[in-house]
Amino acid sequence: MPFSLIDETDGAVPIIALTQDQLPGWLDKSAPCERNWLTSTGFSAESGKHALVPGETGKLARVLVGLGAGADAERGMWALAGLPAALPEASYRLEAAPDGADPSRLALGWALATYVFTRYSAKSRPTAALVWPKGADRGRVERLARAVFLARDLANTPAGDLGPEELAAAALRVAKDAGADHRVIAGDDLLAENYPTIHAVGRASTRAPRLVDITWGDPAAPKVTLVGKGVCFDSGGLDLKTASGMRLMKKDMAGAAIMLGLAQAIMDARLPVRLRMLLPCVENSVSGNAMRPLDIVRTRKGITVEIGNTDAEGRLILCDALAEASTEKPELLIDMATLTGAARVALGPEVAALFCDDEGLARDLLATAGAEEDPIWRLPLWRPYRKMIDSKVADINNVAESPHAGAIIAALYLQEFVDPGIPWAHLDVMAWNPQSRPGRPEGAEATALRALYAHITQWFA
Repeated sequence: MPFSLIDETDGAVPIIALTQDQLPGWLDKSAPCERNWLTSTGFSAESGKHALVPGETGKLARVLVGLGAGADAERGMWALAGLPAALPEASYRLEAAPDGADPSRLALGWALATYVFTRYSAKSRPTAALVWPKGADRGRVERLARAVFLARDLANTPAGDLGPEELAAAALRVAKDAGADHRVIAGDDLLAENYPTIHAVGRASTRAPRLVDITWGDPAAPKVTLVGKGVCFDSGGLDLKTASGMRLMKKDMAGAAIMLGLAQAIMDARLPVRLRMLLPCVENSVSGNAMRPLDIVRTRKGITVEIGNTDAEGRLILCDALAEASTEKPELLIDMATLTGAARVALGPEVAALFCDDEGLARDLLATAGAEEDPIWRLPLWRPYRKMIDSKVADINNVAESPHAGAIIAALYLQEFVDPGIPWAHLDVMAWNPQSRPGRPEGAEATALRALYAHITQWFA
């Protein structure tokens, strides 16, 4: 029973989704016992509320789900997402869906709500099961649910059990299952193969840094390249983070986890693209050979970087990967990272910050994100700020001295390593739910994965 979605079964309890405007009409047509029950229990079809309605024998006869009122009524993929954990164990079927609802999205919302991180405790999963809504694309729903679950599982795992080697191993399992070509460059081999900034960030850890390079698909197909930040734990290096700043750094590899989930979905769907994925995997630690403030590192592209702050390490490992990605001139290049606190301050935990130098790509990504209820907001690649990362002794600094525009500064740094003319999007995400919402439990989140999958599917399928 994957994701608590099942085939038609006898005796499934009907679920009826109603707006507050629809409730009076439904009550007028209902049996007196049902009407009296709902009136006495105070059900008013508020968004997120539900009512268990007994039949004449006292058994559960139906479930009413509130959608709210007017323009704020919930008609999207999360309309049923509060139910899996709230309903008693039984089989259910959707008798009346929200107006204009997409059955695939409703099913996916239900599936994502069944996620529980169980690696370290025997937490029970929801036992309520939903009959597949008519018209739902089962392949797409299961594919995306598996991708999101993979990303959530990886980013929820503590760094003690998920270092660079383990993250790379997870990527190789996905690659092997899909029959993709794969390669890992580890330790000092990164220097031999000219990935010096990945090595510089990760060398202080006893867990060797590495770069995972996966390719899949017809070489003649349009090239889509994904890059994800895989900092398995970020102490800040010698510019050490505070205890509170370090607390959630197990999820600093969420960019890599989300890109891996996205790649798995693309390969599972057998989309007609030539996919490449580059995941630099490191741990930013403190030791005698750690990267120091004001060190200068020569990058893969040949640009020299002055290390203004060792805690701005994500952009350093990404810049080598982006430089390599650019050599193939892909039709689409996307990188994702938990890169800056500044993006979280600007947009909060739920909205991904998008930086993009291609107007058409940016417009389409924003439209797709809106349609998929996977929010993205565009921030500017404001070129006048580029001078803020000029260095007096190197080609560029990895940080600005000013505290202003931190997310923009990081994006401008990355832009230096992407060849002009390549359609490129950089997403700065939190990848964490600080509190639970229907279908989005507290903990790691696969931010923007569904939006990116939908965009790639629409443009290259």
